[in-house]
Amino acid sequence: MSDTPTVVVAEDESIIRLDLVETLRAEGYDVVADTGRGDDAVDLVIEHRPDLALLDVKMPGIDGIEATRRIAAEKTTAVVLLTAFSHRDLVDQATDAGAMAYLVKPYQRADLVPAIETALARFREFRSLETQVEDLAEQLEVRKLVDRAKGRLIDDHAMTEADAFRFLQRQAMSSRRTMAAVANDVVAGTLTP
Repeated sequence: MSDTPTVVVAEDESIIRLDLVETLRAEGYDVVADTGRGDDAVDLVIEHRPDLALLDVKMPGIDGIEATRRIAAEKTTAVVLLTAFSHRDLVDQATDAGAMAYLVKPYQRADLVPAIETALARFREFRSLETQVEDLAEQLEVRKLVDRAKGRLIDDHAMTEADAFRFLQRQAMSSRRTMAAVANDVVAGTLTP
């Protein structure tokens, strides 16, 4: 995310939308686009890749819940939903769709920035955790591949597990390749001691 968070605003009532845009700009946010339709909001988010999308729930085209679902699937933008309704079911739908925060109209100007900052912080945490999970999954796959290669060296060349690991390690260092690449060659049978 940039130093100045970028925002797409989607609100079907033009007076409220203009007020939101003006308020956000006054608070230091860079509003890169605004619209009155949910389907256009999704397109604008895909085009501009803002840090945040501020969406009304009730809009023509598609509603804010569906727009949130589609935006959340892109995994690039935090979403704050803005609505006149605070029914528990609607809050649950918003959360399930991927909204990071929820603001009830008529909103207080003092509530807008905390809701946005909370959504941005939650989104950063989410992305960080997602990256950690991806890294761990990749490490696990490499470990499985190295274990298969060690097994092949043990079975085919009567090496001990420690010797097999040292062979893989030396080959990786001397060829300046990853352990995974060397292990893959051993499993494929193209590299032997």
